[in-house]
Amino acid sequence: MHPDLKAALVALLQERGDKVRADLPVIHSERNRGLSAGAVAVWFYRLYTGLGMIGCSSHSGRRTFITRAARKIGEAGGSLRDVQMLAGHANLGTTSRYIEHDAEAQKKVVSLI
Repeated sequence: MHPDLKAALVALLQERGDKVRADLPVIHSERNRGLSAGAVAVWFYRLYTGLGMIGCSSHSGRRTFITRAARKIGEAGGSLRDVQMLAGHANLGTTSRYIEHDAEAQKKVVSLI
């Protein structure tokens, strides 16, 4: 777990105490109602649209994380199987659909062989 995320979750636990459980929402509205997954997706859509970021979604960060992890995993001594586990996918094929290709990287790897 990323240290910043861990710190945020610890702070959330300290702030909300016993109201923090796996079966309860983490994100709340101004009226203190828990947001559903669909409501969070709409929230992200409105934020991105307001910023003029076309094509972004609540899932964009996930795709970006998986692509960047796939590109860096070798430096950490891992493999795409480790990226699959981080993504929580049962099948490596599912993970591969998230990873953006890079033509320049393909040229570089061919030149290394």
